[in-house]
Amino acid sequence: MSLSSSLFSGISGLNTLGNAMTVIGDNIANVNTVGFKASRVTFQDVLSQTVATTAGTAQVGRGTSLADISSSFAQGSFESTDSTTDLAIGGTGFFVVRDPSAEEEEYYTRSGEFRFDKDGYFTNPAGYIVRGWALDEDTGEDVGSITDIKLQSFTSSPKETDKITVITNLDADATSKSAVLASAWDGADGDDEYIGDNEYEYQTTLKVYDSLGSTHDITIYYDKGSATSTYEYIVTCNPDEDKRSGIDSTQSGVGMLGKGTITFNQASGSISDIDFSAFDATNTTTVINAVVKGTWSGTSDPVSGGTYASGTKSRTYTFTVTTAGTVDDGSNVVHWDDGEGNSGDISADGSAQAIGSLGLTVDFGSTGDTLVLNDTFTVTCYGDNDVRNTNCWVAKSEATDLTNGYFTFNADFLGGTSTDMDVKIDFGSCYNSTSSSWVNDSLTTTQYSSASTTTFQSANGYGAGDLQSVTVATDGVLTGQYSNGQVIPLYRVAMAKFQNMQGLYKEGSNLFSATRLSGDPITSKPGTNGLGLISPNSLEQSNVDLANEFVKMITTQRGFQANSKVITVTDQMLAELINLKR
Repeated sequence: MSLSSSLFSGISGLNTLGNAMTVIGDNIANVNTVGFKASRVTFQDVLSQTVATTAGTAQVGRGTSLADISSSFAQGSFESTDSTTDLAIGGTGFFVVRDPSAEEEEYYTRSGEFRFDKDGYFTNPAGYIVRGWALDEDTGEDVGSITDIKLQSFTSSPKETDKITVITNLDADATSKSAVLASAWDGADGDDEYIGDNEYEYQTTLKVYDSLGSTHDITIYYDKGSATSTYEYIVTCNPDEDKRSGIDSTQSGVGMLGKGTITFNQASGSISDIDFSAFDATNTTTVINAVVKGTWSGTSDPVSGGTYASGTKSRTYTFTVTTAGTVDDGSNVVHWDDGEGNSGDISADGSAQAIGSLGLTVDFGSTGDTLVLNDTFTVTCYGDNDVRNTNCWVAKSEATDLTNGYFTFNADFLGGTSTDMDVKIDFGSCYNSTSSSWVNDSLTTTQYSSASTTTFQSANGYGAGDLQSVTVATDGVLTGQYSNGQVIPLYRVAMAKFQNMQGLYKEGSNLFSATRLSGDPITSKPGTNGLGLISPNSLEQSNVDLANEFVKMITTQRGFQANSKVITVTDQMLAELINLKR
């Protein structure tokens, strides 16, 4: 007989069942642990002993052993929370975190209890840093490789206004209040009444932002034009804020940023044309009161950043000097933007060759270096758009000799279904520049026989803002809400999956690490490549099933009792065997 073998079989049962009870106890202990995954025990028999029988050979088992302790990665239930940074994964995948003391040591967890620490890092309660991708603020696309999620700044930088949209109805039955609306504006008025209330039909004001986040008011005045189905308009700012090069407070045109005429279809009341700078230059500033002298060369080819530009169109416009006088050499500033390149100040010096992104050539008359009375000079514009309705003028001076004369070139483009007119405003030494885009089918859209009114107006841009809150979307995008109303994408939370999740190693603190058996992590965006989506304001609870654990506890307990009985019965049998000697 091999009674001793039964003793060891019973002991093996006690050992394995003891481990099983330990696993059950661990599961029950973590029934409320966020993101915990329950474990289960698998038993296997041990090597059997072969014995001879009359029928041949037979095998006698030698007990049991522990085959495996595996994790159940079944989905746990979600608990709703009031924290926007509490995250739960619905489906496959793990959050990726990094040990702050080890630069390249990454771990994986289902526990999404995250918060921002004092340094702006997005961390779990143990201080492990959540990993993800930085996002482009404008496009929301991922930038670069996976990195630590960290708030670099808790403020939103201001953005200057570069587009204004105004949709109005202008009363078709109104009468003209001024012979020429632009001439009614007097920015040099010392009483701050730059235009009288009885000199225009309608006005609307928009708030715009400069590059420092300061606000300014832009006011558009409208008046019925002298031609049938037309309205004149001027675009103005506070004259004290008009710091354009060459402008001074003694000029009546200071504060007037633009002017034009809107032509309507008489039958439909909709816009048929919009014209910028359609008025005579004398309505805003005095025609140059001088003879222009200086060492100016003839026409030159257009340049773009020092290289010849190709594929551009050329348009030439002229105006006439009407009164004799003298102008010393000076800097002539041209504001030019055709919507196809970068706009800026183009300074024409003695060579008269343009320096900038678009070509500009100035030819001072047929004599080459002097513009005399009633002679003309030309301004040639090179660009991809058809240029119309061009206006050139210069500022007046109280002195006989102009020592700081300048030319201002303005153009609008009517080649398509809409007109883009860029207005550049320089607010002075702090260089707060505003570029506003005016589109002919939205500046004003109708002329009906009803009171003039603004149906819609908007201006982009905004001031500086402070971070108010951070939210997380189902695709893992962390978005910052700022006090200036901006909603900016900041980061995208990274997720990882493995070919063999059972090969992951439990590190404690709800963390797993990759092993040779699990394979390398496959990192991707939430909701892609088989990964689950993120549920914000939620935490995944433990997937431990208490009822199941209690049943296992009962069967484990009974199994343990039975194996104990094997040992006691075997002991009694051995005692009987010993008693045979008596």
